[in-house]
Amino acid sequence: MIRVSAPLIGNEELAAVEQAFGLGYFGHGSKVIEFEARLQEYIGAPHVVAVNSGSAALHLALEALGIGPDDEVIVPSLTFIACFQMITATGAMPVPCEVEADTLLMDLDDVARKITPRTRALMAVHYAGNPCNLDRLYDLAASVGIRVIEDAAHALGSTYKGRLIGSSGDLICFSFDSIKNITCGEGGAVVCHNNEVADIIRHKRLLGINRKMPIESGQQPRWYYRVLHQGFRYHMSNINAAIGLAQLRKLPAFIQRRQEIAKRYDQALANINVVNLLPIDYNTAAPHIYVIRVGDGQRDALMEFLRTQDIEASINYIPNHQHEYYQRLFREKGWSLPVTEQAFREILTLPLHCALSDTEVDKVIHSICTFFAA
Repeated sequence: MIRVSAPLIGNEELAAVEQAFGLGYFGHGSKVIEFEARLQEYIGAPHVVAVNSGSAALHLALEALGIGPDDEVIVPSLTFIACFQMITATGAMPVPCEVEADTLLMDLDDVARKITPRTRALMAVHYAGNPCNLDRLYDLAASVGIRVIEDAAHALGSTYKGRLIGSSGDLICFSFDSIKNITCGEGGAVVCHNNEVADIIRHKRLLGINRKMPIESGQQPRWYYRVLHQGFRYHMSNINAAIGLAQLRKLPAFIQRRQEIAKRYDQALANINVVNLLPIDYNTAAPHIYVIRVGDGQRDALMEFLRTQDIEASINYIPNHQHEYYQRLFREKGWSLPVTEQAFREILTLPLHCALSDTEVDKVIHSICTFFAA
């Protein structure tokens, strides 16, 4: 079976894990600090806080902004459930917004309509590695005095107007799970451009612990700490950071390979009438997934045909406002998102990862063309 997503790991990652084992400490240690430094250097941001998952990164970003009960966060419904779950974990209410029909990115016109006095933040999603319109996003947020959290789980290595995602902005959250552009096994990071907020995130990721004494008074005991915030056990482990360091060295080659595959798909599928491609510039986007829209009610049949050819395809994602939990939560709202719901009926994710061979890419393309020729 040609998998839709997969990591590319090898001897370098095994050697890194072995070295981390040799340090004799598996928690938040020297490898985590080194991983943060290398990621900070790559992105060009003042603060990088490594955590144990992309979901934890989103949760800490929300917590650091003080978002909680009676607050609202506007977020596209067409995204992974983690966005909605982390908002409701704070006690706040996610307000689902539409996506643009062509890009599947956050529809900022719909966002503007849904801002209320209770809106505290906009959570934008760089879907498939394609950056949102960041200029307009931040202008809109600034005009009403609210914050921005960027879900960049798909977008490590993508650029917007020549600058890497995360190199500017408010709070930017990355994921390094098994199938992302790089993996730590499991992991994530919050990139931050505010010193005070970054310190809050650092303390909250490890149970609110602050090891600095309030007043310098000689040598500080190793056992001393203070707790100043509600915190969580969200820190990254030395072992996961060691894997991430090995992967980070490979990131330029990973991005190049992902872009090559996406461009081949674009070229091969562009002239199939019922297939619509997302308008993504793969010279600047570092794609995490490759998504097409299949019209004429043929999406499910194509997915099943690919399965008979030992090719896995998937759907990213089920709109969150259609999940039972959020339908109950939104029962008084009655959200209707026709553009998102139509997209859900048509989107199909094709195999895209660095472990794919050229022969396997050829097979995916040939199978899709065969299906529509028939």
